[in-house]
Amino acid sequence: MPSLDRQDNVFVLDLGDGENRFHPDWLTAVGAALDEVEKAEGPRALVTAATGKFYSNGLDLEWLLAHSDQHVDYAVSVHQLFARLLSLPVITVAALQGHTFAAGAMFSLAHDFRVMRADRGYWCLPEVDINIPFTPGMSALIQSRLTPQTAHEAMATARRYGGADAAAAGIVDQAVPEDAVRSAAVELAQAQAGKAGDTLGTVKARMYAPALATLRDTTNPLG
Repeated sequence: MPSLDRQDNVFVLDLGDGENRFHPDWLTAVGAALDEVEKAEGPRALVTAATGKFYSNGLDLEWLLAHSDQHVDYAVSVHQLFARLLSLPVITVAALQGHTFAAGAMFSLAHDFRVMRADRGYWCLPEVDINIPFTPGMSALIQSRLTPQTAHEAMATARRYGGADAAAAGIVDQAVPEDAVRSAAVELAQAQAGKAGDTLGTVKARMYAPALATLRDTTNPLG
């Protein structure tokens, strides 16, 4: 399960050491961690990281199959997490040490910055290959954070981007050696910790207003 630690002005949220799929309990734990980050005072920033082969493999499809009557509520909770992270009033950095797929990739896009391992691991939106269309909220998030050309390629072809290719496409901001992923993310976050506060929150809310409105629309979240 996710756990929160603090290094000086940087909160580090470790998502776990498995596939880190979005089980409802996982979503609750991440939400509680964001509560703690948001209510803290003074300079602060957030790094999300993981341990092992995966950063996150996204939606918990096994749980969804067993709870088909809760698809809509589940989609709403995932969208709420994306919206909250996208508009969080602190600088956020995703440290992608392993595979970052599907909703896990979208979760990374909701951060301000991304640092990815250069030599192994992929960032991928495989929805077209697994026949699960993007929700309107997911589409809005992806298209608000990537260039039109990159968003089209990633969404329509399910390309798997390694670290260097992801950096070249503007998906991630840095591609670094494995042992430097978390430290580089913390360094980047620490440098921006003084930006935390209401002004940053307002800047993000206005910058991403269309995507946030779509993510927060509960009338028809699945499209």
